[in-house]
Amino acid sequence: MKIDELDKRILNHLQQDTKKTNKEISNDLGLSVTAVYERIRKLEREGIISKYVALIHPESVERGFMVLCQIKLIQHKKDFLNRFEKEINGLPEVIECLHVSGDFDYILKVLVKDMDAYREFLVTKLTTLDHIGSTKSIFTINKVKQSTFISL
Repeated sequence: MKIDELDKRILNHLQQDTKKTNKEISNDLGLSVTAVYERIRKLEREGIISKYVALIHPESVERGFMVLCQIKLIQHKKDFLNRFEKEINGLPEVIECLHVSGDFDYILKVLVKDMDAYREFLVTKLTTLDHIGSTKSIFTINKVKQSTFISL
């Protein structure tokens, strides 16, 4: 599907505030409410809009300690990768897992309450996975920029 300028403007509105009504968007764009509704439904059907979520401040739910954890696997066979990825998907502390190139195989974004909670996660969950060769933890000091907005 080719996205035109009106679609981009609708997507920008929804990325800024998904609770904006179709009427509010239509007033800004000079379209009818029905036209906005149909365009949004088309963007959803085509998979351009994949889901709507509520973004939560991690600190307000005691998950304000962010760690980037680099993982090196002992082998790179497909079954090792698949097993690791399946097990990581079962760990609620891991909010992102990226398969990367370079010195490490994966980077995990982990949210926990504090350093003690991270140690507990590392010792009781992460390092119990058989196929991990090594880990390296990077503790964040401050979030300089964090965004879910994709510029169109």
